[in-house]
Amino acid sequence: MSEPTYAGKTFVFRVDNGVVFRNTYAADGTTLHYETTEGPTKGSEETVTLHTAEVAPGLFMLAWVEKSGMTVTHLMNLDALTVHAFWTYETGDGRIAELHTGTLEPA
Repeated sequence: MSEPTYAGKTFVFRVDNGVVFRNTYAADGTTLHYETTEGPTKGSEETVTLHTAEVAPGLFMLAWVEKSGMTVTHLMNLDALTVHAFWTYETGDGRIAELHTGTLEPA
């Protein structure tokens, strides 16, 4: 199987809530290194293992679990350079789920 089209690439991901990430995908597409460049968690970074599926040409579903226990799923459209993101995280009041949209810019 060939490598996914995002493999080996870096994108700036601008989320509708003002958070900005610099996402760098490994050459084989199996890991993601993200850095938060804007927003409340600015300066945080992590390398995560990806679980992926190509839904249609140029449309990828990527999911991962972060060290904090946060779960993240992206529906990434590389033709339109958009992302629909769903994530969950634990708070003192229980688990929160959020749905966001954003744009990608090749870096």
